[in-house]
Amino acid sequence: MIEIRFHGRGGQGAVIASRLLAEAAFIEGKDVQAFPFFGVERRGAPVTAFTKVDDRPIRVKSMIYEPDYVIVLDTALLEYINVGEGLKDDGRILINAPAAMAAEYKKKLGATVDVVDGTGIALEHGLGSRESPIVNTSMVGAFAKTGVVSIESVAEAVKRQVKRKVEPNIQAARDAFDMVEMEVAE
Repeated sequence: MIEIRFHGRGGQGAVIASRLLAEAAFIEGKDVQAFPFFGVERRGAPVTAFTKVDDRPIRVKSMIYEPDYVIVLDTALLEYINVGEGLKDDGRILINAPAAMAAEYKKKLGATVDVVDGTGIALEHGLGSRESPIVNTSMVGAFAKTGVVSIESVAEAVKRQVKRKVEPNIQAARDAFDMVEMEVAE
């Protein structure tokens, strides 16, 4: 089973991102689970969401404590949340950040870190506002570079799940997929 944990803030689309990833895997014939964990439900509050993907039926109904992947939608969360907690030894962390920050985050987190400027991509495609960009489709598109799901399945999941700005969201996912450079795991 592949387990993915998302860290974001309310309003950035972490919960939708987990659902989009699950839908993309479902399109590929996988068994999936996607679910959120909220503290205080308000815009800007930390939100954690989870996606599980497997070729076999998933019977365990629990949060993810030892993820294979972590996706971080907001770097401010790195200051007070240990996003790498429980990350498997060969796990990866994908962070919404400019490429120039990759080495700094790798050193800080002590893990394999990939970055993509999901914020810049979202703003380029008119997703959210400058104060509150919606980066979920960018981050799921970048995640597709891992090979867990294909970018084509992500695009189809966006068509099925997103109700507004469908084409800009698909293009944001494709742009992020093209822009992310996956670090070679050590």
